Amino acid sequence: MIKKVLKFGGTSVGSIERIQHVANIIKKEHDNKNQVIVIVSAMSGKTNELLRLAKDINNNFDKRELDVLLSSGEQVTSALLAGALKCINIKAKSLLNWQIPIVTEGEHTNARIININIEKINEYLRHGVVVLPGFQGISKTGDVTTIGRGGSDATAVAIAKLSKADTCEIYTDVDGVFSTDPKKIPVAKKIDKISYDEMLELSSLGAKVMQPSAVQTAMIYDIPLEVKSTFTDRKGTKIFNQQNIDYSKSVTGVAYSKDDAKITLIGVEDKPGVAADIFEPLNNAQINVDMVIQNISSNEKKTDITFTIKRDDLLKTIQILENNKNIKYHNITHNNKVAKVSIVGAGMVTTPGVTYKMFRGLAEDQINILAISTSEIKLSVIIDEQNTLKAVKKLHTIFDLD
Repeated sequence: MIKKVLKFGGTSVGSIERIQHVANIIKKEHDNKNQVIVIVSAMSGKTNELLRLAKDINNNFDKRELDVLLSSGEQVTSALLAGALKCINIKAKSLLNWQIPIVTEGEHTNARIININIEKINEYLRHGVVVLPGFQGISKTGDVTTIGRGGSDATAVAIAKLSKADTCEIYTDVDGVFSTDPKKIPVAKKIDKISYDEMLELSSLGAKVMQPSAVQTAMIYDIPLEVKSTFTDRKGTKIFNQQNIDYSKSVTGVAYSKDDAKITLIGVEDKPGVAADIFEPLNNAQINVDMVIQNISSNEKKTDITFTIKRDDLLKTIQILENNKNIKYHNITHNNKVAKVSIVGAGMVTTPGVTYKMFRGLAEDQINILAISTSEIKLSVIIDEQNTLKAVKKLHTIFDLD
């Protein structure tokens, strides 16, 4: 007997017909004598609909009440799916986060799972299929919390870890993880095997197949993952450690995101501690800073510091900088019409010339680079947003991913 965690995304459960189709997938697993724990997202479009309703009340809708509102989407799906399973004679039970409980900590709309009473799940698992709403939990004070967009992945991996499941399968509307977004670049190829490190980089850099924290948890606890399609029987993408993966290509995939903004502080004092003074209040406001570039000072007195943040944090960041009495600068400039394009591949570690090849390719297409960030297995650049798809297509071609 194998214990499996199956997670179904919003498109997989986007209609009653699709929920019934998912029920038949689960029935096959149950008929094979497997123990099945199911995690579901809200039906596609439901979370956005609920967000619109909240904004109709107020653009700064209370975050506690927003969590209560948004958590309802997954609860609807879990009840419908459990009911659909019972209709085909599969014993099933939906459980809400407070019934288990799934305990979280952190701020509303962006909480973290810290504990799950797995015995409650295992108790019913001996009798049938357990269906759980993803994306949510309950705080130590009893408040409903959500784990951020894509949080159902995190729920699935956390439950796979604590229940000691043999595998965790992520069902979506594509056949697996692709070399880039197949909806935008039709020549993108499905990746059969990918390492945790590469998947973590791709998901962090804009690939929307899995939530980064879910990949990180799977990597820490060596939980085998597979991303596969709900709508075909084709093999998906297996995600595990780097052993036995062929790295004949230096680059595995190209990712991009259009939710970044670039800020430059011009004429900052060039002395120890200034960078800390700039970024400390941003850290206190839980604003994530990505790339940071400091120019070489020409007179050893003044310099420019450029960094990138999420576009939604731009106005808040500028306000914090303007109110920061600990730093002096000549001017602030910003640009919210930028995109981040990245290449990722474990093969980059042993392949010389990858950086040159990327920069030369972008130059050939007259794409200017505004900022650069590197690590062992990824290389990211900030460019004008209008050049995003042109850059992705170019890099996909020159690194032999077409």
